Amino acid sequence: MSFRQKSNSVEKRKISWELVRQSAKIYRFIRPYRGYFGVGLVLLIISSLIFMIFPGAAGEMANAANGDSRLPYSVKQYGLLFLVILVLQGGFSYLRTIFFAIVSEKGMADVRKALFNKLITQPIVFYEKRRVGEITSRITADVEQLQGAFSITLAEFLRQLVILVSGIVILAWLAPKLSLIMLLSFPVIVILAMVFGRYIRKLSRRRQDTLAATNTIVEESLQSFAAVKSFTNEWFESVRYAQSVGEIVDISLKFARIRGLFFIFIITVLFGGIFFVLWQGAMLVEEGTMQVGDLFSFIIYTGLIGGAIASIGNLFTTLSGALGATERILEILDQEQEIALRDDQKTVPDLDLQGKIQFEHVSFAYPTRDDMPVLKDISFSVASGHKIALVGASGSGKSTIAKLLMRFYPVNGGEILIDGQKIDDYDITALRKRISVVPQEVILFGGSIRENILYGRHGASEAEIIEAAKKANAWDFITSFPEQLDTVVGERGVKLSGGQRQRIAIARAILRDPDILILDEATSSLDAESEKVVQDALNKLMEGRTSVIIAHRLSTIRDVDCIYVIEEGRIVEQGSHQELAAKDNGAYSHLARLQFETLS
Repeated sequence: MSFRQKSNSVEKRKISWELVRQSAKIYRFIRPYRGYFGVGLVLLIISSLIFMIFPGAAGEMANAANGDSRLPYSVKQYGLLFLVILVLQGGFSYLRTIFFAIVSEKGMADVRKALFNKLITQPIVFYEKRRVGEITSRITADVEQLQGAFSITLAEFLRQLVILVSGIVILAWLAPKLSLIMLLSFPVIVILAMVFGRYIRKLSRRRQDTLAATNTIVEESLQSFAAVKSFTNEWFESVRYAQSVGEIVDISLKFARIRGLFFIFIITVLFGGIFFVLWQGAMLVEEGTMQVGDLFSFIIYTGLIGGAIASIGNLFTTLSGALGATERILEILDQEQEIALRDDQKTVPDLDLQGKIQFEHVSFAYPTRDDMPVLKDISFSVASGHKIALVGASGSGKSTIAKLLMRFYPVNGGEILIDGQKIDDYDITALRKRISVVPQEVILFGGSIRENILYGRHGASEAEIIEAAKKANAWDFITSFPEQLDTVVGERGVKLSGGQRQRIAIARAILRDPDILILDEATSSLDAESEKVVQDALNKLMEGRTSVIIAHRLSTIRDVDCIYVIEEGRIVEQGSHQELAAKDNGAYSHLARLQFETLS
């Protein structure tokens, strides 16, 4: 099931106690700050109750002005009371806002870190089944929605709940008959509010998922900007994005219409009921059974209760959306991770590999297409310090062998051994630290040259960085830049040429000082001059290391110890360059003739 399909299936689930219980798992990120949350909650209740004194005091002030107050205070003294109430309520509200902000900011920061740590420790297959844009949306839009719920919505929901409950208690004491008339409308309003809220939540979830898909279009277009330009597909991408944005607009407008109907319901039913109650109150004052100040207080309390009911329905919808966001976040947090995050220098065991590699009857199919075997009963061995080459047509399984050696995937059959031990028995982090890859398409980070070389081994000294750059034949072009090692390479290394990027990657691998080296068509995309410089650097890198070379250009593998020719997931030939080239009808000699004919 794809990530998008999972999101849709989640959307169809109704809010239930099970969903609430599952979403409560997010509380573990709030637990370290529960003291702040508890104090904020107490301050919220106190500030709300202090605020509820105001309408009653206002009514008594009106009674005092009319000469019929229950309390022995003058109108002037009531004015001072209002000032005290406002100052206290404002102070408590400020402190409550600060405490809730601490909880939401620090708690959601922990959620973001946990999400990123979970994502960064997932196996390769996790990303093959999901689109990066949708995953990014989980760590941005969903966390922001959850943060808004903790910092604003939840506090406001609780405040309105306190106002509602305390207001009803006060009204029941102040005017029991009028309160009973008003409360008769509550059940209908609450039930209809829940129906509206459930439908609004579904639309909110649809809008959130569509927004994630829209972000994916933006991310893919910008990541592949050169391809967009080279194929002159600016208009195509513009139309694709516009269609997705249009879908968001359609959902949002439908969302707005439903909310509008909800507000019409609130205005018509709720406030119609309030006006009816006020009319009844006016009649009681006219009869002399109710004081004018009490009616004044009743009006204010009724308005506050009506506003609380309307807000609770709206806030409930927002909290429902936050539950959906929480579920999507937990969907990632509950994923099993491939490795545990550890300090490289302290907890990862040191391995001293000899570099002997054995593939014994290995079969494999990618998890995303398990009905299409890629490797079929592959067996070969590489002696420690030897160099082998894997050649064959695209899709024959060469790069897959390298990925299995890195333990990116588990094999479906057979065994892979390093130094006579199954690779599954090694600590996966420790194993990968002893293997380096120089790929065809080098991925550099957007920082400086120094930072990209240091990615091979954090904590290396300046002298070690320079030595690695020299061995990679990169020092000459690095020193030609005004900022030298501090030169910023740009997004994915766009400010450097292909050959320069390759040499930075080689320097990174040299700094890592691996026992096993994988060269995945490392020179196939370079011009002849760059290839010569890079190949010289690669030869230095391969000295004394077990090397697995994946190559299209046969001229680069003449001196390896053994060449394996792979066709449709099987090894069909093996031997030295001279041995394989001498076979008139061999697969290797056929590949060689094709390349020479192309070059001529």
